[in-house]
Amino acid sequence: MARISIFGMGYVGCVSAACLARDGHEITGVDISAAKLHALRNGLSPVGEPGLDRLIAAATASGRLRVESDVGTAISQTDLSMICVGTPSRANGSLDLRHVAAVAEEIGTALAARPAGHVVCVRSTMLPGTLQAVVRPALERGCGRAEGEHFHLVVNPEFLREGSAIRDYDQPPKIVIGARSDPAAAVIRELYGKLQAPLFVVDPEVAELVKCVDNTWHATKIAFANEVGELSREAGVDSHELIEIFLADRQLNVSPAYLKPGFAFGGSCLPKDVRALSYFARQHDLELPLLQNVLSSNNRIIEGILQRILERGVRRLALYGLSFKPDTDDLRESPLVRLVEMLIGKGIDIRILDEYIQVDKLTGANKQYIEQHIPHFVKLLVESFETLASDVELLIIGHRTRAIEKWSEQRDPGLPVLDLARIPGLVGAPNVEGISW
Repeated sequence: MARISIFGMGYVGCVSAACLARDGHEITGVDISAAKLHALRNGLSPVGEPGLDRLIAAATASGRLRVESDVGTAISQTDLSMICVGTPSRANGSLDLRHVAAVAEEIGTALAARPAGHVVCVRSTMLPGTLQAVVRPALERGCGRAEGEHFHLVVNPEFLREGSAIRDYDQPPKIVIGARSDPAAAVIRELYGKLQAPLFVVDPEVAELVKCVDNTWHATKIAFANEVGELSREAGVDSHELIEIFLADRQLNVSPAYLKPGFAFGGSCLPKDVRALSYFARQHDLELPLLQNVLSSNNRIIEGILQRILERGVRRLALYGLSFKPDTDDLRESPLVRLVEMLIGKGIDIRILDEYIQVDKLTGANKQYIEQHIPHFVKLLVESFETLASDVELLIIGHRTRAIEKWSEQRDPGLPVLDLARIPGLVGAPNVEGISW
């Protein structure tokens, strides 16, 4: 049994309190709202959520859920605190962290009178760096002692949907614990020990970012489906029939496929079909901001890498990979071809190794595309890693293959590398920069 104080008795706080009390823990709920405290003392939920009244009534009757307005009293009776206060949007889109900071400082003041070892867990939605920039300083101001010396910090984002919050608590998609203290992480892990879900113990910054990324993805899915619905209606197609077929593809459409940060997409299919749908939308006077900006977003990735290279001030480059993806010689709309074209335009010398490209076998549209964009590309090709990496100022890796992984094990650590493909042996290695890691 854990003794837990929960600060903020809104949706997240009430559901967390009710479920933890049901599971046998001793909960003290804290809020500044007299109306919420009155409802909870009478076994009623102050928020509408299916099944929550029943859980709160049982928890209150058993004595496992009590409520309190005084922070000091709550802290004196508990060993773990959960911050569940709201972080609403400001007018400029930023999160309003006033409640988080205020509660953290009050908790810190109360902790000054407590023995060391209290764990403060933040469940409120925050962005990366908030724990270190806002929560920790506020606690230390109140407490007069440092994190790790008198208290420990954890980020534990919630994944509760209103309307199904209790089910989501009991069957979470994942459990994420962000902590730099192993004992503190173990305290939170123990709370959820009976839940069957993937568990991730990570740095606090990762845990802080997960929730917003999840919700942005959910919003993107809804926007995508709605824009597809508009296209379907204009084409005389039943959008729900179409989406049923779309969802049946569990290899690419509804899967981890493509959902890994990296370099831009290309090839003969993706750019062409995105372009075609955008054109269809314009023909029918449809405004579809998500679909019509996919290619712009993709182009920004390429332009961003170009700027990062130019900022280095290098003049002699090597590139591993040229086709639009590994294990093919298809150069059509390859983002690496576009990158090379822009680099040459800036007067930069570049040599290229791509084992799959055999000049005498390039034909048709594939040959026409590369000759149009890099007319003398044949002169840039080399046949070995030794030649590729000799006397250059930067090596850019565009493809992940067994050959480059093997080369990376013996590479010269003095050669700077810009890794666009996330080669396992190079992640975090000295003198190596990743595209987004």
